[in-house]
Amino acid sequence: MKLPRKKAAVVLDVVNELEREQVLDAGTAARIRANVVPLSFDWRRLARYAFVTALICAIIAVCSLLADELILNFLAQLFRAPPIIKSLGLAVVAGWIFSLGLRRRKRHPGKTYSNEMIFFAGILGIAGSIAWLGKAIDTGSGHYPPLFLLGALIYGALGLLLDSRLIWVFALLSLGSWFGAETGYMSGWGAYYLGMAYPLRFVLFGLALTLSTLLMKDRPRLREFQRPSLVMGLLYLFISLWILSIWGNYQGYEDWHRASHGELFHWSLYFTAAALGCIYLGLKHDDGLLRGFGLTFFFLNLYTRFFEYFWDHVHKGILFLLLALSFGLIGSRAESIWQMNRLKARL
Repeated sequence: MKLPRKKAAVVLDVVNELEREQVLDAGTAARIRANVVPLSFDWRRLARYAFVTALICAIIAVCSLLADELILNFLAQLFRAPPIIKSLGLAVVAGWIFSLGLRRRKRHPGKTYSNEMIFFAGILGIAGSIAWLGKAIDTGSGHYPPLFLLGALIYGALGLLLDSRLIWVFALLSLGSWFGAETGYMSGWGAYYLGMAYPLRFVLFGLALTLSTLLMKDRPRLREFQRPSLVMGLLYLFISLWILSIWGNYQGYEDWHRASHGELFHWSLYFTAAALGCIYLGLKHDDGLLRGFGLTFFFLNLYTRFFEYFWDHVHKGILFLLLALSFGLIGSRAESIWQMNRLKARL
């Protein structure tokens, strides 16, 4: 059994303690110790971080290339085919990439991250195909949000078909993009839709997505996508609440600048209530994901309010000294909890 060094140390400590208490006989304890092999380096974690970094760099690279007018002109000259042909061509290429990734996953099921990177190339192909489809059917109305909805449906179907959480996450990103763009189009691209600015709209969207994960638990086909959907729903919800706690539901800079701290304070209360509710549910159901989200955004709210109320009124040296003390206290408390958990594991 190959384990990271820290986990291997915990297992060996438990085995030693059970042997001392005569719960395990010497032979059994020796066999367990012989089968525990500490890993000198966590290559899986490195692979995950490397592929995530590669994914981020690839997204930045594509966005940078598409934003470059010279490259766009070059691509336009290189591909002089009608937009519909380009769309179909990219769709075929994306289909080939997905089939390649599926065959590779069957041969190498353990290489999760590299398999998902192949799927990511197919995701980009689908995005390009939908973009060219939009150019092909463009009537000049400016109503492009349905293209995001089409992308969400395609990615959702592919995520289910290929059992890929990465593709499913892009389906939820496309769905969020459609929601924001569609409500923007319906409001004439103004700041308000039904009296709600963009952050408030996405609070409702994130809440709806988060609650929808409760229905996924009882459906075997959707159960494996429940956690990534929960993560995306909570991200939409808490990031939107954080922006609301800073900006409020105001139309523009002038309205926000005239607003007092008291007029924004109730948004901070909503943000705090959501974070505390998430912590409570995480503790009640022993869910580390909910606890982590709740604690992260609870402290983000506290530190945001700290800067909001004291940045202009406290000397910067004292301000950062207080921050240093607060982080020191958090670190000390976290270290104490870690030591306590380690002691419990030994017992």
